[in-house]
Amino acid sequence: MASVKFDLINYMNIQPELENELVTLRPLSQADFDELYQVAKDPLIWQQHPDSERYKLDVFTEFFNDSINSEAALVVMDKSTNQIIGSSRYKPINDADNAIEIGWSFLARSKWGGMYNKAIKELMISHALKYVEHIIFYIGKQNTRSQKAVEKIGGKLINRPELFHLKSNDENNVTYRISRKG
Repeated sequence: MASVKFDLINYMNIQPELENELVTLRPLSQADFDELYQVAKDPLIWQQHPDSERYKLDVFTEFFNDSINSEAALVVMDKSTNQIIGSSRYKPINDADNAIEIGWSFLARSKWGGMYNKAIKELMISHALKYVEHIIFYIGKQNTRSQKAVEKIGGKLINRPELFHLKSNDENNVTYRISRKG
């Protein structure tokens, strides 16, 4: 039987171009590095993140290259200024029942407060739910800011992710889910 990742890549565009009144999401490209790093070099963005040193050039470079190699990363642009304000990405979840992960997201602090994050996630979720039943978010246990943001957009904490054929929470993460049927 083919893995979920194989099926999704052939079925769902995991690097789409999406937009609404606030943001444009488009595939991340190598040419975005400098402008995206200008956003990412703010240490406060990563303060609650498990990799709190991602603001450092060498650590961010590794993260960026991983994002490019994933072929599923999106750059987020403020529609009013056409400037890069962050990024996010999809990840097919092997052996999960009809699910895809959204993660690796960060946003310029000037855009914090819900409106932009909500606009980004609504675009990504709406696109993905055309193809899968569940959206999964793995969030660091200490990252209360991201946990609250996912809860604001309808994410439900999963206490036993193995029941959904997801990897179990490790000691550093919690799992949230948004489903097509609520």
